[in-house]
Amino acid sequence: MNRMPGSVRIIGGRWRGTKLVVPDRPGLRPSGDRVRETLFNWLMPKLPGARVLDLFAGTGALGLEAMSRGASSAVLVERDAALAANLRLVVDRLGARDSVEVVQGDALAWLPQQADGGFDIAFVDPPFARDLWRPALAALLPKLAADAWLYLESPAGVAPELPEDWVPHREGRTREVRYALFRAAAVHG
Repeated sequence: MNRMPGSVRIIGGRWRGTKLVVPDRPGLRPSGDRVRETLFNWLMPKLPGARVLDLFAGTGALGLEAMSRGASSAVLVERDAALAANLRLVVDRLGARDSVEVVQGDALAWLPQQADGGFDIAFVDPPFARDLWRPALAALLPKLAADAWLYLESPAGVAPELPEDWVPHREGRTREVRYALFRAAAVHG
């Protein structure tokens, strides 16, 4: 029972209109256009020059949208080999190999190997059925810069817990999804 793949588009910036294939994969549910538009309006002042991590990349819509709108680099981490291969094709098509790295691997195994403080913005939108927020956040938070921003997407009735040094910035809901942007509380005034 294979459905035809769908697509989403990058909605702003230099790659605006670029189609990203959405294969029929369990747990793959790219952020909708309206959610992404809202998120990137919130993030716009923070994007220029940002080092971005798209932790459960799927189609790459979040990480590639950030790059399209001015981030300096992105790492897209995707466990599914076919999705990772598709991400590499998109990155090649966009001519972005020098600034976008695709990692095919398990995010929870990959994170501990990364340097602390290496990312300014992280997108965490794991497959909902796997309940990965707690272990992902425990491994991720040390890898973020002191003034980082963190985006979380979860089922509408679920609010993943963050340590108190993470301050909610904005949040929204659709019928199925809760999306929230947090910032690290300023350590120095």
